[in-house]
Amino acid sequence: MAKEKKFVEAITSMEEDFAQWYTDIIKKADLVDYSSVRGCMIIRPYGYAIWELIQKELDRRFKETGHENVYMPMFIPESLLQKEKDHVEGFAPEVAWVTHGGSEPLTERLCVRPTSETLFCDHYKNIIQSYRDLPKLYNQWCSVVRWEKTTRPFLRTVEFLWQEGHTVHATAEEAEEETLRMLNVYASFCEDFLAIPVIKGKKTEKEKFAGAKATYTIESLMHDGKALQSGTSHNFGDGFARAFGIQYLDRDNQLKYAHQTSWGVTTRLIGALIMVHGDDSGLVLPPKVAPVQLIIIPVQQHVEGVLDKAYELKERLSKVCRVKVDDSDKMPGWKFSEHEMRGVPLRLEVGPKDIEKNQVVLVKRENREKIFVSMDELETVIPKLMDEIQQSLYNKALRLREERTFIAKDLDEFERIINEKQGFIKAMWCGDQACEDKVKERTAATARCIPFEQEKVGDKCLCCGEEARHMVIWGRAY
Repeated sequence: MAKEKKFVEAITSMEEDFAQWYTDIIKKADLVDYSSVRGCMIIRPYGYAIWELIQKELDRRFKETGHENVYMPMFIPESLLQKEKDHVEGFAPEVAWVTHGGSEPLTERLCVRPTSETLFCDHYKNIIQSYRDLPKLYNQWCSVVRWEKTTRPFLRTVEFLWQEGHTVHATAEEAEEETLRMLNVYASFCEDFLAIPVIKGKKTEKEKFAGAKATYTIESLMHDGKALQSGTSHNFGDGFARAFGIQYLDRDNQLKYAHQTSWGVTTRLIGALIMVHGDDSGLVLPPKVAPVQLIIIPVQQHVEGVLDKAYELKERLSKVCRVKVDDSDKMPGWKFSEHEMRGVPLRLEVGPKDIEKNQVVLVKRENREKIFVSMDELETVIPKLMDEIQQSLYNKALRLREERTFIAKDLDEFERIINEKQGFIKAMWCGDQACEDKVKERTAATARCIPFEQEKVGDKCLCCGEEARHMVIWGRAY
């Protein structure tokens, strides 16, 4: 038993040291390995399998809304990047540059893409001439590079995987509709597929994307009370179109500038899964995003007929879930701990006595509840349990967010709450950036968003005491 305990004891308690707990889990669950390249991660097969499920589901939703996938080069000429002033200034500190091709210096530096707005714009100006060419609804799956100073796997790395949608529309109204449509796609995906509740809202001018007319966001709360920006959708207006000359001949035979959007989510969603649902035994994966939804553990597998029954059940149940058999020579207790660490939602135990009784033991990862089920009913029971687990994890995450959401009337109260409790804080704001800056300076908290669902939690700005214009969700963030 000492050996079996050791597997889980290697995890630091999340209450003791949340950062170390996170690191322990990504290593012990075999999600990533560290690379010899500073700030870059090796995504191991299990971690990549989670990303593939995220990618598959999002890609399906994108295509349902009429989007097509394309691929752009990873290099951007410096002159092209310079065309949109606000955009390049926003990314300048994070850009990695290629200065040599082989041993020869390049005549023009090449930027390794931190994002692809400029490449899409350069392409769009060549393929859009008429209103008949619009809208263009493109998406790209790729990696990008941002030269981050402080990194942590999945949450912030120098290179990371993502998708970036880039669309072009004839009117401002169509662009705004697209921006909000894709934000809603992200929100429903996070809540329905990842079981992570989110708050939808608009970023302040200070926090919006460089070069955007408006940025909308979904914000989620981690177990330690910090916020995570989980997806963003940007309305560019016609700013990029004017910088790059993207014009079209409209029905009235007039040349007009197009309107654009951009939207994206990244592998940081895997970090969110870990920090929202995980516990001191490891990952807790919602069934929809779990690479293995059901693990079958043969108990006393050396006894004749046990392994055969385990594989017979696997064959049957593969029609209703993603299932594997662990037939390794490890002790059952070790296997239990290992698959709990990996967050497998449901465990099926079957041994000689179970076979005699025509039953199995099912154990839910989220709460370790044991259920004895007839083998004849498994195809019906297991999908229902998966749905229950998915909903239970969402409800638990929502309760945590509600318990750790506070109201502050002034900056002193705000500072006390953020230092003592950690979480989201609802507070009124006048709209002046000076007040926003003062909150950040005093508390290290930022305006996460101006939520679409506004509440009046006061009349005055928390900072200056003047009349408030918005209720804002504030928090310290990853």
